[in-house]
Amino acid sequence: MSRRTPKISQLLSGLSDEFRIQSTNTVLFHQLIADYLGLNITDHKCLNYLIDLGPLTAGRLAELTHLTTGAITGVIDRLEKAGFVRRVKDPNDRRRVIIECVPESMARLQGVFEPLGRMTDEICLSYSEEELVFLLAFMKKINGRFQQELASFQANLGRLDDDN
Repeated sequence: MSRRTPKISQLLSGLSDEFRIQSTNTVLFHQLIADYLGLNITDHKCLNYLIDLGPLTAGRLAELTHLTTGAITGVIDRLEKAGFVRRVKDPNDRRRVIIECVPESMARLQGVFEPLGRMTDEICLSYSEEELVFLLAFMKKINGRFQQELASFQANLGRLDDDN
């Protein structure tokens, strides 16, 4: 592990700045996409989970997003009304409902994300295989820890107000 030298502190500060810029750019980009699709940003990001993970129950989607089941019901209603998802009965348990993407609606999303995918590929291809392995491991570590922090933050929301 590196010691915190002045140079390391400067690099950490620069990384922090770039993470903030990337976060803002990402939020703004996804808001534009949501607007284009006629969705709000929460609905759009929930749709991403369904695209990435495949069919999910409403309860599982609530767990992944840290939203209440009531909020998720509203999300699913809006996504269904917009034609992006449908509710289907679980073939193994008729009491359960599974939410799945409507394949025909995915073409709209593909066109929106293709330019970003090409740009990302172009940048990534400027790195060596070893650098890409490092970047992938770094992103997995950041994303894993971020999920932990998100769950912790949600669990402690009530206590945050008590501390102030």
